[in-house]
Amino acid sequence: MSHSEARDELLRITLLAQAWLLEQPRPELNTEQTYPPSESPAPAAPAATAIYGSASSSAPAPVAHTAAIDRAQALLALRAQIGDCARCAIARDRHNLVFGQGSPYARLMIVGEGPGEQEDLQGIAFCGPSGELLTKMLAAIGLARDEVYIANVIKCRPPHNRDPLPEEVANCRGWLDAQIDIIRPGLLCSAGSVAAKTLLGVQTGITRLHGVLQNYHGIPLVPTFHPAYLLRDPSRKKDAWKDLQYIQRLLSEIPDA
Repeated sequence: MSHSEARDELLRITLLAQAWLLEQPRPELNTEQTYPPSESPAPAAPAATAIYGSASSSAPAPVAHTAAIDRAQALLALRAQIGDCARCAIARDRHNLVFGQGSPYARLMIVGEGPGEQEDLQGIAFCGPSGELLTKMLAAIGLARDEVYIANVIKCRPPHNRDPLPEEVANCRGWLDAQIDIIRPGLLCSAGSVAAKTLLGVQTGITRLHGVLQNYHGIPLVPTFHPAYLLRDPSRKKDAWKDLQYIQRLLSEIPDA
């Protein structure tokens, strides 16, 4: 990273920290991305609807007051701020709050729906059978899990793996937005219908959204199927493979962080 790029990165994180402190909307930053010549991103998504929570709901406090902040340190500070969160009733029955894990400098960030049984027990996003499939999916396009960052829309497991309620999404939404702001990946992948609807503020189903390039605050986003869904319906693996190949092509055009 050049001196000017490092300066711009420090300014970006400073502005974000100030926005979190004052509970202001995310500042408009220079987030130009390169898209394939024949394609352009969809119009910027509106704020998420009440069904899946507002983008400004439950905005977290600032990660730090200094510009000289490292992304890994910022994520640790954010996790400390969440603490033993009990905003939702489902927190009472959780074993672990599943914050997310991976490279703070990831070019690709994967956002799922919420923790399942194994995630709740282990405190790791995307583990168990669906996590094993995700690892294989990433390996198929030349990526290891520790090269990407993986998180969920909500941090606690809903009872019986039901879809998150609107208030649960709203309570967690600020934390997810902060994670994305800190990592600032070159590409986002939403896994499953809930993640796509939450990030894009739409009600379109994943069968129509998957593989179609979207835009999340200047970051290109490709929706695809959740690995757990692929385990239930293997016939969709062919479609998911096309999505992965598209993600691989987009990543080849994104420089390392």
